[in-house]
Amino acid sequence: MRLKIPCMFAAMLGLAAQLVQAGGEAQNDPPQIAIGERLFLETRFAQANFARPGKADPSLESTLTINEPLRGPFAGQTMNCRACHLVDEQLKAPQRTGMRTYADFAHRSPVPAREDKQVFASRNAMQMVNVSIAGKHGQIFHFDGEFNSMEDLVRGTFTGRNLGWLPGEEAEAIKHLARVIREDDGQGELAQEFGGSYRKVLSGDATVPAAFRLPAEYRVDVAKASDQEIFDAVAKLVAAYVNDLEFAKDEAGNYSGSPYDQFLRLNNLPRTPAQDETPEQYSQRLLQAVHKLDKPKFVDKSHGEFAYHPQAFAFGEMELAGMKLFFTRAEGKTRGGNCVSCHAAPHFSDFGFHNSGLTQVNYDAAHGAGSFAKLSIPDLDTRNKQPNKYLPATAQHPKAMEPFRRPVDPDHPGHVDLGMWNIFANPDMPAPQAKLKKIACDLAHQDRPRRLCKDRVLLPYTIATFKTPVLRDLGHSEPYMHTGQFTNLKEAVAVYIQTSALARAGQLRNADVQLKHISINNEDVDVLVAFLRALNEDYD
Repeated sequence: MRLKIPCMFAAMLGLAAQLVQAGGEAQNDPPQIAIGERLFLETRFAQANFARPGKADPSLESTLTINEPLRGPFAGQTMNCRACHLVDEQLKAPQRTGMRTYADFAHRSPVPAREDKQVFASRNAMQMVNVSIAGKHGQIFHFDGEFNSMEDLVRGTFTGRNLGWLPGEEAEAIKHLARVIREDDGQGELAQEFGGSYRKVLSGDATVPAAFRLPAEYRVDVAKASDQEIFDAVAKLVAAYVNDLEFAKDEAGNYSGSPYDQFLRLNNLPRTPAQDETPEQYSQRLLQAVHKLDKPKFVDKSHGEFAYHPQAFAFGEMELAGMKLFFTRAEGKTRGGNCVSCHAAPHFSDFGFHNSGLTQVNYDAAHGAGSFAKLSIPDLDTRNKQPNKYLPATAQHPKAMEPFRRPVDPDHPGHVDLGMWNIFANPDMPAPQAKLKKIACDLAHQDRPRRLCKDRVLLPYTIATFKTPVLRDLGHSEPYMHTGQFTNLKEAVAVYIQTSALARAGQLRNADVQLKHISINNEDVDVLVAFLRALNEDYD
């Protein structure tokens, strides 16, 4: 595992000694990963730098947390990717907020202020470690499935609202980014840490240190390339960097960093799916093997200790009970968490989309019981004929009102986040549609196997569905859920008592079938939380 932070920020935190000093590069990183990190940290691509060169963006003065705000690591600069996807920038903060797995500490991430008056992102920042793993239908990104590839996500970020750009300003954003690349003089801190000017580094100049000399497939001749070619090269490099972020594995490719992983190793339990075995099938095989253990060997402090988590490095009786509940599907009178139906081992995500029921719970809490069931949600024809009224703002429809991509607000009935519903069969977003259609078809077939996979039929099955997050190392990514509303795991687990009961009673709109197979009570919450905490590791 590599430390993903350059020396200039490590020195600020007193951690410089942990880094390779010759040039500041992380050990063993290929050049494209190192330069991708540099671009991930670059603060000059933001709209604020274009509009007010040399001026600081106030949104970066502080790092928002669930408690008191902290001094922002990029204060005095403008927005970059790292501001919402932190690692150890706040490790030494007085509040002991700790490490991050490329997430921030806010309920919803702050964004640069513009004339649209938005100051927060619509959702919580999903942690990015392991985010690039493909699900059943391939890679797809963001909580609502907007992006078809990591390169598309990077392009959307560098031209999007998180960096201050409004819909319709994409061309200006690309032009500005290309200008920053061309005009970089190699004197900045990032340039000094990562091989010199962008012109030399991206062109593969022979004078660039070998650690930063890009392979041919990542190079672009900055002097001759168009704005779009430079932009695409930058997106490719940042994608390479993010795709490289993963949790600790041993030489055999098995996860190895958490107490849970050590429990599997100590008891000779299967640690990865067999050839042609799905994660779901593997998870059930693992559960059967666990039930056969007569005298399980438990993990204690003799097997390791945490540097970044305020807990013992342990997997004992309570964690084992939580694991069994997590992996068990409730049937009849059999209790079970059925968590594994969406969070299959070994990654603890299916990278698919599900309705947890949280949207309805929040909407009804704001507007009264039964309000979400009564909310008028347009059908496909109505929605697509009136994109400005119903759909998210895009370059084609920059003035769209996007009421169904907003947080629930007691003062605005009708504002609600419907997740994938906003993207599925949206003519302005063609790239992910083939994958989203397969995902929506799977959702429809959960309870009606013969349901036709037509867009107009499938759209209702996407209501309030969101991408499944990874559950590894949750201790470094709170607050939880796409809303960022839960500050601890106990709250996040307990909500499923409520939503599963609603689903079984037929009172949850577009209920995921798997919710009906969750049967837990308040006493189960603690053991499930104990198991989830056993998935923590010292990611760095």
